[in-house]
Amino acid sequence: MTRPFLGFGLGLRTEHYPYILEHKPDVDWFEILSENYMVPGGKPLDYLDKIRNDYPMVMHGVSLSIGSTDPLNTSYLKDLKQLIHRVQPEWISDHLCWTSVKDTNSHDLLPLPYNEDTITHLVNRIHKVQDYLGQRILLENLSSYVTYKNSDMTEWGFFNEIARRADCHILLDINNIFVSAHNHQFNPVDYLNGIDINRVMQFHLAGHSYHGEMIIDTHDHNVCDPVWSLYETALKRFGAVSTMIERDDDIPEFPQLRKELAIAEDIARKTLPASTLQLNTSSDTYYTELSYEHSA
Repeated sequence: MTRPFLGFGLGLRTEHYPYILEHKPDVDWFEILSENYMVPGGKPLDYLDKIRNDYPMVMHGVSLSIGSTDPLNTSYLKDLKQLIHRVQPEWISDHLCWTSVKDTNSHDLLPLPYNEDTITHLVNRIHKVQDYLGQRILLENLSSYVTYKNSDMTEWGFFNEIARRADCHILLDINNIFVSAHNHQFNPVDYLNGIDINRVMQFHLAGHSYHGEMIIDTHDHNVCDPVWSLYETALKRFGAVSTMIERDDDIPEFPQLRKELAIAEDIARKTLPASTLQLNTSSDTYYTELSYEHSA
């Protein structure tokens, strides 16, 4: 597979706008939260345009609700497509989950039952979204805290089959695998080994919190050592994959967050051949080699 490699990035957060514009920090790319900029105007879009002039970007959403039984939200998709046109991201992503029911947004990323009926439902909806947007999307694995009695396969088997049938890509969240593995008592390396190498386009790294016997994906701590170790294992399996750190609460100053990202860079350099870590963005290969064409 010819996989675009953006290097090492961070989530673009409002607290860091002034620092980024003034200092132009050494970061390969930024990931934006799509919904923060799906607005008709104002300061967020002004900052976005200025920062986009200097950095590649990807778009990451939380409201597609691809697993819901509600009809797809055409108004949301229209606004998303307009933002894609404005930002020209390297790619777009959302979560393999559902968030809404009867047009009410739960504002939470809720897991799905892992079975054939759910796969069929999801594949149909993913095809519709990709056809409308004219490109493949990436879907991310959740951190989960409950399971369904009618699940009859592993999460990674479920995820793989959806990606294969829908011809979409995977955003593999390493921290979410660690969190779910702890909560549901499976081996996180089994998850990595069960994912199709050719479908993974991006890694997420983040921190979490312990709440009694359960781990919650809170994005308010540094990445911990076991997750760094799992990241190294992921690199050995998947090779050079564009990697970023998510931080959504208790957000440190930008230089401190940049130091944490340097840990990911150091692990990758020690794990992979230097030749595989050369930046290779969509402007060179992605849109020409992976332009989306869905045939029913």
